[in-house]
Amino acid sequence: MNLDYLRYFVKLAEVRHYTKAAELLSISQPSLSHAIRQLEGELGVPLFEKTGRNTALTRFGEEFLACCRRTLSALDEGVASIKRSAKGEGLIRLGFLRVLGSSYIPELASEFMKANPHRNIQFTFHSGRTQELAEGLLNQNYDLVFSSKPSESFNLRSVPVTSQDLVLIVPKDHPLAGQHRADLAETLSYPFIGFSRDSGLREVIDGLYETAGALPRIVLETEEDQVIAGLVSQGFGISVVPYMDLLLKLDLSILQIGYPSCRRDFFMVTSDSLFLPPVARDFRQFVLDRSITGNHK
Repeated sequence: MNLDYLRYFVKLAEVRHYTKAAELLSISQPSLSHAIRQLEGELGVPLFEKTGRNTALTRFGEEFLACCRRTLSALDEGVASIKRSAKGEGLIRLGFLRVLGSSYIPELASEFMKANPHRNIQFTFHSGRTQELAEGLLNQNYDLVFSSKPSESFNLRSVPVTSQDLVLIVPKDHPLAGQHRADLAETLSYPFIGFSRDSGLREVIDGLYETAGALPRIVLETEEDQVIAGLVSQGFGISVVPYMDLLLKLDLSILQIGYPSCRRDFFMVTSDSLFLPPVARDFRQFVLDRSITGNHK
């Protein structure tokens, strides 16, 4: 069905006069009449009927007018959205680990919008675990993901952009509680509360313990760092977790880790096989530039 003919039909339906409608459309009246006949022939019903010098819609025309208005409105909105995107405006869909949602991601989004005050930019924010975020990126639910480094099996591009200190936490009455610092090798004889295997931190911490000489003796697993901290405070074991203010409120001791050096890297993750809208490409470059200048700690 000819898109121009739909627009001609809508204009004639609004004006109810062939000559006036043709003038407004900047086409000849015979061209307008031909377009309407083509539509009526394709639909198999009359769309207009004569009422003296003017033209009125039939009941089929009234129904078709509502349909055309919805269709053309949706199309015009889509075209406008695409044009805004081509100019570097539009929506940026972010997926990220919950720990990055308290300051890092909001600061990035705020700074990017302040740096581009004349552009129409919006964000959506979604938190999840690393594996879920990687799957969501491949399913085109997100434009950019900020997480631990996903498994190589996802075939995604990962660039480190910020990091976080990891600390050893033990119950207040634990033999290590009186120390300010401990090597991971000193913790191997104690029951350990670990992150679940689908957590990005599990691989990070396992790698640190392998560097220290052996894996810890895991007695409990969970995916939430706050839950791990609560279990440690109640004497279920010790653990290595990202530093967070909550630790200061619990009945446990916080130790720096001497060896190996314990920092958790966070990555900006993208897919080379998926189209990245111009505004999202600009935001990706903004994050990279910000990281390179050292403002990412």
